[in-house]
Amino acid sequence: MAKSQKVETRLIHADHEFADDHIGPAISVSTTFRYPEIGRGEWRHVATGWDNLRPNRHFYSRETVATSTRVETILGDLHGGYALIYSSGSAAAFSVLVHLGPKRIALRDGYSGFHHIVGDYRRINPNLKVIDLDDELCSGDLIWLETPLNPTGEVRDIVHYVRKAHAAGAKIAIDATLAPPPLQNPFKCGADVIVHSASKYIGGHSDVLAGVAVVRSEEAWRDLWNIRLNLGNNAGSLESWLLLRSLRTFSLRISKQSKNATQLATWLDQISKTPRGKTFDGTPGGTIRRVWHGSLQSKKKFDPTVQHEGGFSATFGILMENAFYAQRLPESFKLITHATSLGGVETLIEHRIHSDEKDDARLLRISVGIEDIEDLKADFRLGLNAIVNEKAKL
Repeated sequence: MAKSQKVETRLIHADHEFADDHIGPAISVSTTFRYPEIGRGEWRHVATGWDNLRPNRHFYSRETVATSTRVETILGDLHGGYALIYSSGSAAAFSVLVHLGPKRIALRDGYSGFHHIVGDYRRINPNLKVIDLDDELCSGDLIWLETPLNPTGEVRDIVHYVRKAHAAGAKIAIDATLAPPPLQNPFKCGADVIVHSASKYIGGHSDVLAGVAVVRSEEAWRDLWNIRLNLGNNAGSLESWLLLRSLRTFSLRISKQSKNATQLATWLDQISKTPRGKTFDGTPGGTIRRVWHGSLQSKKKFDPTVQHEGGFSATFGILMENAFYAQRLPESFKLITHATSLGGVETLIEHRIHSDEKDDARLLRISVGIEDIEDLKADFRLGLNAIVNEKAKL
């Protein structure tokens, strides 16, 4: 696809070489496909000339199917690399570990599930050591950098860690789930691998479980493809179709969500600066202690706006003044739903202690959807007033 074309166009047309007469791509749930006919008196393998990266036919769904090939083509084009899709973000992350085979992993905080994945990976690589992001690196190490950081949405400096990794002969993988392109593209910063939970913004409708890994070269892609073939952690045909549907409107959704989140975070930040007994825009002060968001982040160490050329994440954290407010606010809305996960078109809020007992009991994570921003503010205004009134009656 021509790189001069805008991302909105490429999301719809990057897979054109695999398109057929169906305008809306068809769903095929077949796991196996008819072999091509071989003429009488001749011998050749049925896969002669077949390329798993650009398949002109399919044999078995653990290898390739039409919808997954189209999704991978679009995602590869979106990132400027080579993409594979998986049954979940966790499956993608585990496969990347198998592909890279690090001696040590440098990481800090972030998605708790990945820490569990590393623990399981150590069962087959018991000599693996885990070190901190800022520890000294050696050749063969891997930096696993999550940015923006779950659950707060804080932005980490990819360029800094890329330089650190490559200077030591190490690799760096970026979990960019909370801000996929066009918000940021870690390949532009020099990353070696990008991983997403596609269940989040790429899927965008809270109805698909899938993951993505993107690499820079065909060679790396083919190694990951063989690992996926052997582990069998492919995305299913229906999941692939749901991702293909979602990608068509992806840039429209993520842009609206990012804009909404930036406006909402700015508004909530003003509330956090409002003292108890005072109000801001009809909303009581003394309820929110802190708001994290890339747009509010200090620029002393680095400027996150350079990394986030397309806008900031639509997921961010707020710290309430006390655990009572954190517990009651998610139950006090009319529009916003108390649930885990993120990235869907609907706005969600989660009291994080339900997902990770190590998190502060005052911490809430907000995943902003595509609703009208004034309606979201009105729902927060309703909820914050409700919890203050409820506490006053105790």
